[in-house]
Amino acid sequence: MEASSFLRYQVRGFGSFRIWQCLLLLLVLQNCSLVLSDSPYLVGMGSYDITGPAADVNMMGYANTEQVASGIHFRLKSRAFIVAGPNGRRVVFVNLDACMASQLVNIKVLERLKASRYGDLYNENNVAISGIHTHAGPGGYLQYVVYIVTSLGFVRQSFDVIVDGIEKSIVEAHNNLHPGKIYVNKGDLLDAGVNRSPSAYLNNPAEERSKYKYNVDKEMTLVKFVDDESGPVGSFNWFATHGTSMSRTNSLISGDNKGAAARFMEDWAEKNGLPKQTGVASSDDLGFLHMTSVLPRRVSTIIPEPDEITDDLMQLASSYEASGGRRLAGSNITRRIRSSQENNPKFVSAFCQSNCGDVSPNVLGTFCIDTHLPCDFNHSTCNGKNELCYGRGPGYPNEFESTRIIGNRQFLKAVDLFNSASEEIQGKIDYRHTYLDFSQLKVSVSTSTGGPQVVKTCPAAMGFAFAAGTTDGPGAFDFKQGDDKGNPFWRLVRNLLKTPGKEQVECQAPKPILLDTGEMKEPYDWAPAILPIQIIRIGQLVILCVPGEFTTMAGRRLRDAVKNVLISGSNGEFGTNIHVVLAGLTNTYSQYVTTFEEYQIQRYEGASTLYGPHTLSAYIQEFQKLATAMVENKEVPTNIQPPDMLEKQIGLLPGVMYDSTPPGVHFGDVSSDVAANSNFRKGTTVNATFYSACPRNDLLTEGTFALVEKLNGNDWIPVYDDDDWSLQFKWSRPSKFSPRSFATLEWTIPEDAASGVYRLRHSGASKPLIGSIKHFTGTSRAFAVR
Repeated sequence: MEASSFLRYQVRGFGSFRIWQCLLLLLVLQNCSLVLSDSPYLVGMGSYDITGPAADVNMMGYANTEQVASGIHFRLKSRAFIVAGPNGRRVVFVNLDACMASQLVNIKVLERLKASRYGDLYNENNVAISGIHTHAGPGGYLQYVVYIVTSLGFVRQSFDVIVDGIEKSIVEAHNNLHPGKIYVNKGDLLDAGVNRSPSAYLNNPAEERSKYKYNVDKEMTLVKFVDDESGPVGSFNWFATHGTSMSRTNSLISGDNKGAAARFMEDWAEKNGLPKQTGVASSDDLGFLHMTSVLPRRVSTIIPEPDEITDDLMQLASSYEASGGRRLAGSNITRRIRSSQENNPKFVSAFCQSNCGDVSPNVLGTFCIDTHLPCDFNHSTCNGKNELCYGRGPGYPNEFESTRIIGNRQFLKAVDLFNSASEEIQGKIDYRHTYLDFSQLKVSVSTSTGGPQVVKTCPAAMGFAFAAGTTDGPGAFDFKQGDDKGNPFWRLVRNLLKTPGKEQVECQAPKPILLDTGEMKEPYDWAPAILPIQIIRIGQLVILCVPGEFTTMAGRRLRDAVKNVLISGSNGEFGTNIHVVLAGLTNTYSQYVTTFEEYQIQRYEGASTLYGPHTLSAYIQEFQKLATAMVENKEVPTNIQPPDMLEKQIGLLPGVMYDSTPPGVHFGDVSSDVAANSNFRKGTTVNATFYSACPRNDLLTEGTFALVEKLNGNDWIPVYDDDDWSLQFKWSRPSKFSPRSFATLEWTIPEDAASGVYRLRHSGASKPLIGSIKHFTGTSRAFAVR
């Protein structure tokens, strides 16, 4: 019987009703795949650009008024994961390439999610937003006065781009939710952080210190997310080291070492096309990982194989002169380079912060810049002056190289943990969250005789050693770390602002108070009092979300205290395989948390522990309550809320008045071009300067101010943008108030760049004195790469 006859026979015999039954069953099975999957979780990843103003805005972190943004090293991202469990609960963790989280940002993100899409599905209880602590991102997005003084107050543009990016990364993660598995792994990374306050660490009890091999935490904990259909979709890890590889004089927006590590790992995943089932790259693919001078890069996959430089290629390059500036529709310049594999979800990798309070990435030690001798051990001074004592990164004196090296070390460790991850996360999704007034918490502590004593935390205050800064970024004047006395002159200056009362002085002792921020209320609150604390559970992974920078030993004590409660009170639900990580700088920011013993030394971290010597004890007490509520399946009521002070914010940063060029010159024209008939070797740098306009006119979110284009036949194909390590966008103006400005594009040609003909392209937006903003673009002369 012919196949067609057989099919007609079977259809008639089977009956149209039965056929429709089968089709309906197939449709139901397809739509119920989430339920039928053997994976216990739904996992989703998302990321979005949060790069703020690349001009005029003070950077957040060093509190250096002269550190003002003037370009982009690489872009900043919001990266999010969502995990939903079979019990109906779900959690969101967002990692920001920003100095820290902001209470006001959290409030507005949650308001948007509730109003626009999800109702109460995502709320303050199950959403955590954390910062990596880069000191090279635009400031002005926090709501308390002390954190926005150097940025001339609130900067709405900085705030909006972060809120927008967080919301969009969460929405993307939600839309990417699919059945999947999660794995956890951990291991030591030895050469990415050193203790910058070892004298304070040594004041901890010797018995306690003897439990640990190092005076900083060396352990990285990584979670790996695998989509059942598309394979590995991301990884998040927690590791403690400061985002201070870039110095206090850097003016290019940068994610510092953790942002770099995330960029490297996402590029690596895209380049190697991780297999769907295992998510493990082959040994051939990983060979380059052991060559620390080589970094992965993003490049269009349609570029042909490299060609050797020939006279014909040189002649071809010389035939393409600079294009000259021209007007451009804004929609035409907002696309960055994308992977050509648009059918697969992009891989999202986040390098999250932990208890980094006393951990520096400047691992070579601290030295005096005048004598090159080691700094004073106790005070980090050079001949009594703190301004001369600096920590040195592994790439000293090149801060970009130090950033690359520390980022690469974290990246390499993360890849190792990612490839060897075999412990599957299993168990329910849960969370607990509450708000506490840390200015007046009663805390039960043990006395020297072993009995209990009730003490209190204090309204926020900053000590004299705060103004001394750290070895990552020294302060000014005659302040020094380890100062528990203060200075009569600076006390007089302090009293002009606010004289602390007797009770406050006694509460904060032995800290000599420089700024009594918790009691300063004009024009609005200078420092937070109401803080969030939060525990997120994903199976045997427990994330402690803290709104500050815990020192190494402070973080260890908190983790151990919570771990003991979870294990002892859970009737076997938690075992020895529990993984407790601390997520620092999460949900808001309240500076540092030291141990009681470290606080007595009054180095920078102790002087910046806002709520007094019992701050850590308060955190441990309250987190133990959260953990107890979790194992007992009880809710945690909260009777207070943090303030929303958006309407009170004051911003003194002037807006962009207008942009201009010399007569006869267009925006995007070349001011200083690549030399004619140029050819460059890989590893060298090529640059061109363009007549430009203020980057604040349009942040080009999810776009780029800079491109490297490669000639492919008759078409110019974009291959690198301002989110690539190799390409820097530098903006400048002749004088502070000049309407004229310039953009310099510097491309350090990667060793694995294809030989061929290239050119540089700059895009931007100009503001006329009258009228609307106009977008423009222009290109350099072409050149050959060999």
